Amino acid sequence: MKTYSAKPSEVQKKWVVIDADGVVLGRLASIVSMRLRGKHLTTYTPHMDCGDNVIVINAEKVKLTGRKLADKVFHWYTGYPGGIKGRTMGQLLGGRHPERVIVKAVERMITRGPLGRAQMKNLRVYAGAEHPHAAQQPEVVDVAAMNPKNKRSV
Repeated sequence: MKTYSAKPSEVQKKWVVIDADGVVLGRLASIVSMRLRGKHLTTYTPHMDCGDNVIVINAEKVKLTGRKLADKVFHWYTGYPGGIKGRTMGQLLGGRHPERVIVKAVERMITRGPLGRAQMKNLRVYAGAEHPHAAQQPEVVDVAAMNPKNKRSV
């Protein structure tokens, strides 16, 4: 038996839409990254971009467990003396671009390098419930119904 290796002409990309309303961030990011890489397929090939195009809607309504909303702080350094800045997860989700929280969580689960950058281009995240990709006829993936732990009510 030979090991299967997908060729670029054999790859068929689907469009999927995922509603992040009430879904736990880490669980959502792991499912999205698996879909982007194509690991859910039997034809998965590690060196090929064989994953789906993923649309995530309602990014501003994603949930976090524990006290991460107040306690999880992202730091960065401006390059100037005393220039260490930080924002909490709550400030990021309540700010102008709440979709960046999901993008960064997924980005940290994707391999770093040219292939990972190509796979990240297949991710589209929107803060609200509307998206402009209706022409692609995406199929709905219900992440909240996959596992009871995926959804948080509080």
